[in-house]
Amino acid sequence: MDRAESMDRLLERFKKSFLSQMIGGTPLLMAHPDELREMIVYLKEKMGYPLLLDITAIDNLLSAHPPASRFEIVYLFRESEFGYVIGVKCPVSDAQEGVESIIDLYGAADWLEREVWDQYGIAFRGHPMLKRILNHEEFVGHPLRKDYEITKGQYCTKTQDLQDEMKPLLEARGLDEERDHLMILNLGPSHPASHGTIRTLVALDGEKIVAGAGEIGYLHRGFEKSCENHTYNQIIPYTDRLNYCSALMNNIAFAKTVEEMIGIELPERGVYIRVLLAELSRVIDHLVCLAAGLLDMGGQTNYWYLFNPRNDAYDFLSKLTGARLTNSYMRIGGMAYDLYEGWESDLDAVLGKVDKGVAESLQMIEHNRIFQDRLLGVSPVSAQKAIDFGFTGPNLRASGVPYDMRFAAPYYHYDTFDFDMVVGSVGDTYDRLMVRFEEILQSLKIIRQVIKRMPDGAVCVADHAVTLPPKSSVYTSIEGMMNQFKLIYEGVKVPKGEYYGAFEAANGELGFYIVSDGSGTPYKVKVRAPSFVHMAAYPKIIEGYQVGDAILTLGSLNIIAGEMDR
Repeated sequence: MDRAESMDRLLERFKKSFLSQMIGGTPLLMAHPDELREMIVYLKEKMGYPLLLDITAIDNLLSAHPPASRFEIVYLFRESEFGYVIGVKCPVSDAQEGVESIIDLYGAADWLEREVWDQYGIAFRGHPMLKRILNHEEFVGHPLRKDYEITKGQYCTKTQDLQDEMKPLLEARGLDEERDHLMILNLGPSHPASHGTIRTLVALDGEKIVAGAGEIGYLHRGFEKSCENHTYNQIIPYTDRLNYCSALMNNIAFAKTVEEMIGIELPERGVYIRVLLAELSRVIDHLVCLAAGLLDMGGQTNYWYLFNPRNDAYDFLSKLTGARLTNSYMRIGGMAYDLYEGWESDLDAVLGKVDKGVAESLQMIEHNRIFQDRLLGVSPVSAQKAIDFGFTGPNLRASGVPYDMRFAAPYYHYDTFDFDMVVGSVGDTYDRLMVRFEEILQSLKIIRQVIKRMPDGAVCVADHAVTLPPKSSVYTSIEGMMNQFKLIYEGVKVPKGEYYGAFEAANGELGFYIVSDGSGTPYKVKVRAPSFVHMAAYPKIIEGYQVGDAILTLGSLNIIAGEMDR
């Protein structure tokens, strides 16, 4: 049965619902509340949409033409071949009554539903632990509602007690803290091995973890609320601070999404520069992950073999963009400026150092018995479980699932480059790290092809309703001055509608769901951050292993707190 026929059968079955579209043609099913859960079951079991990407909500309070319901819930799914996305939107007549939970259908729904409850106050009936996740427990109100003032801060004065999460976990396993002589221990939040400000509460039987619960929210910066009060180009510096280990990829992913909404294509040179910088960012991100993970094992020599080339790559980015970590180099419709003279030799030197560092590190660990004993068979995640958790990127591919957006839904000419998808088999800590080692080599391969194929020409689109005019025009003509003035103050006008755009970032599928009201400022921006769902799974996959194993597992997942907490 083809996709169109499947959709016809779905609409025939759910007669109270209808089909709409996002910008660009992505199907959007407008579900009737009575049919919502049954429709999601049908999508998963009959139409083959096993991967839940995200759950979010829309507050229509300030909409120019608000629907009957103030709130709408939005689900995003990806089909089994991973090339297509479908959205499901449903009105919510009563936020306190909410909608039925789908946590029994998709494991990823656990934290995603908690996030919607926390940010919008929409309940999910049947969720076993519906409590705040990004904001602290003393927080009053729901910050992504349109009537919540952006400047209203609320202090946290007490530590969250995770025992209310731990007790049900122990009961489900037939355990009792006192009877079974268990130790309740905090891993983090403030510790070098926590790879960010992350807290994991574990119940220990000796050194063995028998239950775990995770807490985030220490780095919550209001990314999505801030997006609603800034123009599209003003949002780009905020994206830098999502995954700050590969900031440029966040720049590119956001700019690409907005450009797709407008319907513009970059000049060829601009496309190739983005590919070059995206793959260099992937290399940098993986180097940080591997260096820190090996340091957690006591491999300090490996750390410097990998971290020093990463520092050289930052020297190159600093020379190009003027900043080392948070670059803010992209713009809607292109980038701030072209590559500098002599960039080829500088970049070639960086690639050589990365090659050497990876080779030296692998020489020390690839056949090292201690390395293998510490990692092989630790915290394995099966292919089916990884999809249920919502894993994407290296963590999903390590479990043997061949999903990479550069292959499944290629963009920026990725289908013309010669490189391989790196796929593991067991999905353990060893696979998650070794997949990243090989992906570094594949990214270097892409970058070298880009250098050879780099065309001449412009790096930004010529449409000055999207990109700033040349400074010579601004300084010498009233038209150029007004053009600059309007773009800076009013922003790039994006067609009214909603859109989900995604990008194969270093940690997985980085997606942006944007709702535009036709102005230069988005009505809503939701980031689909890979680390959020990866961290949700972390307490589950460390059960049955020792504390030392849990530290290495966390490093192999490469949780980045900035994109997770938002």
